[in-house]
Amino acid sequence: MIKKETIDVIMDTARIEEVVGDFVNLKRRGTNLLGLCPFHNEKTPSFNVSPIRGIYKCFGCGKAGNSVNFIMDHEHYSYPEALRYLAEKYNIAIEEDEKTPEFNQEQLQLESLLITT
Repeated sequence: MIKKETIDVIMDTARIEEVVGDFVNLKRRGTNLLGLCPFHNEKTPSFNVSPIRGIYKCFGCGKAGNSVNFIMDHEHYSYPEALRYLAEKYNIAIEEDEKTPEFNQEQLQLESLLITT
């Protein structure tokens, strides 16, 4: 499990315009950046990136979020995989807590409850 402190460092370091810019051609429009949405086909740009707020928003399909959400949506990664991707991109060492047997047992119980409902 990735430590909260490490997650905070990744979130603070990962700049939305750099992360999205790796996948989308962005052009400056005022304080924001604009481009074609990578999640649906469009001819007129409706995909906005706000570096000040650290978020993206597509006004065509409604997708929105931060750097981690973008990687999760675009690359179809889980939350931990997206964090590892960004940590590697920004050369951040990932510190992880070891899962105790008690923690694993709690997770199994929670998952079994979810399955039965």
